[in-house]
Amino acid sequence: MKHLSYAILILCLILAIQFSSAQERNFGLGVMIGEPTGISAKLWTTNDNAFDFGLGWTAFNNRYNSGSYVHFHMDYLWHSFGALHATERIPLYYGIGGRINTRPGNESSFAVRGVFGIAWMPRSTPIDIFFELAPSLELTPSSGFALDAAVGIRYFF
Repeated sequence: MKHLSYAILILCLILAIQFSSAQERNFGLGVMIGEPTGISAKLWTTNDNAFDFGLGWTAFNNRYNSGSYVHFHMDYLWHSFGALHATERIPLYYGIGGRINTRPGNESSFAVRGVFGIAWMPRSTPIDIFFELAPSLELTPSSGFALDAAVGIRYFF
């Protein structure tokens, strides 16, 4: 499972680089703090849809008391720019995706996750600042529920 998660990560990064070079300022890279803490990336595919990626570590969603572990997630998001009436671009977004956590010496876990968030996308700078919640249903090695929550910032190239 560990090798599969690395292969998925490499594939996602290759696709992100290809899409970002073909379209102007549709690929963002930054940091997120929370559960997980690490690197965040976003790849816009249309004006309202995007892929969201995260690679970091987690220490709080620890059902097995085995220390912190590597976290990778990928989600497909829908954005609602008209949900909040504001002069700035502040979309609400939601989506679905998957999460893989790898623990040294133990089995990895896979979960299906939903994502709900809000972002601030200032018109004058190529950044977004976001807050999101992601409830997940862990499928392996045993079933259970978890909640990821993070705040972050990304710069769009």
